[in-house]
Amino acid sequence: MLLDILSFFTEPKEAKLFLQMICSLFLAILFIQSGFNKVFRWDENSSWLIDHFKDSYLEKAVTSLLVIVTVFEVAAGVFSAIGLIILLITGDAKYAYIGSVLATINITMLFFGQRVVKDYVGAANLVAYFILCVITTYILGSLA
Repeated sequence: MLLDILSFFTEPKEAKLFLQMICSLFLAILFIQSGFNKVFRWDENSSWLIDHFKDSYLEKAVTSLLVIVTVFEVAAGVFSAIGLIILLITGDAKYAYIGSVLATINITMLFFGQRVVKDYVGAANLVAYFILCVITTYILGSLA
């Protein structure tokens, strides 16, 4: 199966497989790095977010919400990475699809937080990631 999958280098008809793989790789890199950054720099991230949300109705929930966002980020990255490997070996996109769904939910949570604190530039910066996540979910789900 691995040799068949590598045919996307020479066969234009394999474009969907290439898109599934490259989008899964992108999400794996993005969310593993971001999630692990939150885990290994917890105090720094927590302090920044507490200050960022200090005048919002989410102020008292920042630590709990940071845990939830971090779990979603790490899970999205790990599912995307494992999904990429499984996709390469077997052609099954299920785990990569789960990763993209978790990624989409995560970006939506981050977008919500940015809008709550009226950080419209921060919210706008998330739109490109959201579009990528939605397209990846579509590619992995409907083209599988």
